[in-house]
Amino acid sequence: MFETSKTSAEFSTLPISIPPCASFPVDVVHYLYLRRNSPKIPTPNDGRSLFIVNVPADSTEPHFRALFASLVGAGRFESIAFEQGKKSSASHEPAEAVRLAAYGKRKWADEELRNSIDEAAAELPSTWTRQLYRSGSSAIALLADEKSVDLVLKAVKKVRKPKDYPVWGEGVNDKAPPLGSQWLQAHVKLSFPSHDAIQASMDAYFTEFNRKEKEASRLAKKLRNEPDEDGFVTVTRGGRNAPARRDEAEEAKQRMLGKQQKKKDETHDFYRFQMREKRKAEQAEILKRFEEDKRKVEAMKAKRGKFRPET
Repeated sequence: MFETSKTSAEFSTLPISIPPCASFPVDVVHYLYLRRNSPKIPTPNDGRSLFIVNVPADSTEPHFRALFASLVGAGRFESIAFEQGKKSSASHEPAEAVRLAAYGKRKWADEELRNSIDEAAAELPSTWTRQLYRSGSSAIALLADEKSVDLVLKAVKKVRKPKDYPVWGEGVNDKAPPLGSQWLQAHVKLSFPSHDAIQASMDAYFTEFNRKEKEASRLAKKLRNEPDEDGFVTVTRGGRNAPARRDEAEEAKQRMLGKQQKKKDETHDFYRFQMREKRKAEQAEILKRFEEDKRKVEAMKAKRGKFRPET
């Protein structure tokens, strides 16, 4: 548990009372820390969201819905996103698609939605009915409007005495899956999904994999035929569809420039009139240097004056 004295000044402290349970029959006070959400990359919903730190390990959306309802009444809370609930979208990306991700491709909103549904179908079935969170985890609660955020922060400041502490889990009832032995029994059962469920997940996985490889191949073919800002076309190697790496493309670019310069030097004096003009230019340069040296010698003689040997 975190202590109030260690809290940063920008956070508001909300103590909650966790009732005893069969495995730990002791009343516990847990501290939540809340502030307005202000991420480095702003989003349209920042004004009506709260950043919460040190969420309890058994947190669920029904728990926070009941908690906010006890503070400001029902209808203010919409949803909550936990830190560990963020899933990686690169779990079944083909290597070629990952390599081309930097080039990007604009898609329509309906296509993105359809792809996200297909990716979700490709995931293996979950083996847990309820997720637990590590100590000190964070979450972002989305409220109805900015006024709701102000009301919550004002209500948190009014919670001073232990009798006013909200009770964790009060009003949740059977809205969240149970923990304990029932939770473990459900996990054992879900760890052995049916053959049809596994087959459906595998089919969706390879369908999504093939779609992304085709998309990467089309993008690579397009990049091979489109010059960059310097006028160079993306270099490919070994007949592959994917473009070469940046260092390989730069090396190939330097080799191409060297060959062009060598070819230009070889064909510079190809015609007879070019050779004649080159000889004339060399002779004129020699005469110019001779006249300059001659003027220098005359100037040195004039500066030294007439030499008179002693008798």
